[in-house]
Amino acid sequence: MSISSSLNAGVAGLNANATRLATIADNISNSNTFGYRRAETDFESVMVAGGTGSAGFTAGGVRANALRMIDDVGPLVATSNALDLAVSGRGMLPVQPTVGVGIIAGDQTMQLTRTGAFRVDAQGYVTTDTGMRLLGWPAEPDGVVPDFPRDSELGLVPIRIDTNQRVGDPTTSIRLGVNLPATATRVGASGDSLPLSVEYFGNLGTSETLQISFTPTVPASGVASNTWTMQIRDSAQGSAVVGEYAISFDETRGIGGSIENVTAISGGAYDPAEGTVTINVAGGPITLGLGAPGASNGLTQLDSSYAPVGVFKDGSPIGTLTGVEVDESGFLTASYDTGFSRRLYQIPLIDVPNINGLRALSDQTYQITPLSGAFILWDAGTGPTGSISGYTREGSTTDVAAELTAMIQTQRAYASNAKVIQTVDEMLQETTNIKR
Repeated sequence: MSISSSLNAGVAGLNANATRLATIADNISNSNTFGYRRAETDFESVMVAGGTGSAGFTAGGVRANALRMIDDVGPLVATSNALDLAVSGRGMLPVQPTVGVGIIAGDQTMQLTRTGAFRVDAQGYVTTDTGMRLLGWPAEPDGVVPDFPRDSELGLVPIRIDTNQRVGDPTTSIRLGVNLPATATRVGASGDSLPLSVEYFGNLGTSETLQISFTPTVPASGVASNTWTMQIRDSAQGSAVVGEYAISFDETRGIGGSIENVTAISGGAYDPAEGTVTINVAGGPITLGLGAPGASNGLTQLDSSYAPVGVFKDGSPIGTLTGVEVDESGFLTASYDTGFSRRLYQIPLIDVPNINGLRALSDQTYQITPLSGAFILWDAGTGPTGSISGYTREGSTTDVAAELTAMIQTQRAYASNAKVIQTVDEMLQETTNIKR
């Protein structure tokens, strides 16, 4: 009967609007929840076969589908914590619940999130208060991140930082800025060696010294030789000679005083293109910059003064961890009190073909499903993905004003459907009264 279908339609309307009210309530309650994605209810009409015709109309009613709008983007909110992370643009951060940590990579239960307030926990893991550990690719000791599979979570590990960690940064490169006196290579000069001591840092953070001497070649007669012998000794090897070079300087107009040629007596060969030689100290090779031929930086021979104007080197002594930061490309870098910094991990961004097909979980996390499609791991800022922002959280996508408006509309619709049921009840009562 049409009157029975009216009752069914009224009940369906109550259920549909109750579902919509539930999504509105969820949205409003999470209006201040970082990373929350609002839910939305779509109404779809239900048609009953044979519902139209000369015999009358049969109401089908309505059904409600609640959807989580995961592809919405919330506002970015600045914070004071370096490990407060958010994604600016497309993509999600990989996380792993603490309860699902497995020793084998295949045992991991990876989840996704758009933002998180990460902190270093008692075990050193970068974790949220809800127990979500941030995942990343570990870097090699030199800071290079190996190539890992992009269609698998193989290679992703929970990021762990030892806050009591002390590290050293060995010296691998030194550049000399020294002026040698041009008068020292003339006839009658004393021929005394000029000393230079250069500190460097070994592989264990120890302070070592390169003892460098510059000895002029003094001619017995004639013009100045413009030639020096540079000898390098390493304190870590008992002051053994690790390099000796004959250096001649140009005396022509325009480039006078610059290096003309360097000949290796012992040690690595001179590279004129780079202006460097390589010497082997106790901890390994060090590139020593002397300057290229014709260049005014590096070693020069001008005037009558000996002037070590500058020695520039990398490396640092043992340092204590002072903080960690994540840049927009997803590289997590540790800083130490010596000024040294080291890249520890790279955090990728995850993208799927249908982001709204992800399964929503608690704590603003999501899970891959067949509806979302297979995931791909991207370097942040490449492909379709955006960048990672530190000191940032992503706000809720709830618009409270819009939700309140929708709540008023839902209340009216619910009351109208209730009125339909009340009217059907009265009509059925009239039908019952006919029999009496």
